[in-house]
Amino acid sequence: MGGTAAELGGSRCLRSVLGRFATGVVAVASADPRTGERAGLAANSFCSVSLDPPLVSFCVAHTSSSWPRIRAADLLGITILGADQREAATRLATRGSDKFRGMPWSESPGGTPVLDGALAWLECAIEAEHPAGDHVIVVARVLRLDASREGEPLLFFRGEYERISR
Repeated sequence: MGGTAAELGGSRCLRSVLGRFATGVVAVASADPRTGERAGLAANSFCSVSLDPPLVSFCVAHTSSSWPRIRAADLLGITILGADQREAATRLATRGSDKFRGMPWSESPGGTPVLDGALAWLECAIEAEHPAGDHVIVVARVLRLDASREGEPLLFFRGEYERISR
């Protein structure tokens, strides 16, 4: 039962299989150093890479219109979203200009936008970018971080935002 994605039904089949792996959801954002304009996106490919040095990673589609604006800043903020932040994730996952309008947010010590009410945030600098198929793998060095509150994480499973059922 092996073979290529094409032999197994193409990208739809691959998406279906990989969608059975639940992931957390993060907001990745920055502010333009000249104008202060915020840019953000939602990612469910976030993971820890290394504790020493402290590195994390996430993937961004080559078609993202937000990523070039985010990466233009010196620092980026990664917000780990809670189960009650589904609307924020949906808004950040869609194309649009001011995704932060009406969304409560604050600045990290270095000035990156982080969403209020999240489980945690990290302030990072981009360490490396690695092209990988239709995405780029971004490796970021953690400079500051805080566990903001306790709570249930927002999950992405089978193409939908979910909560942990207990």
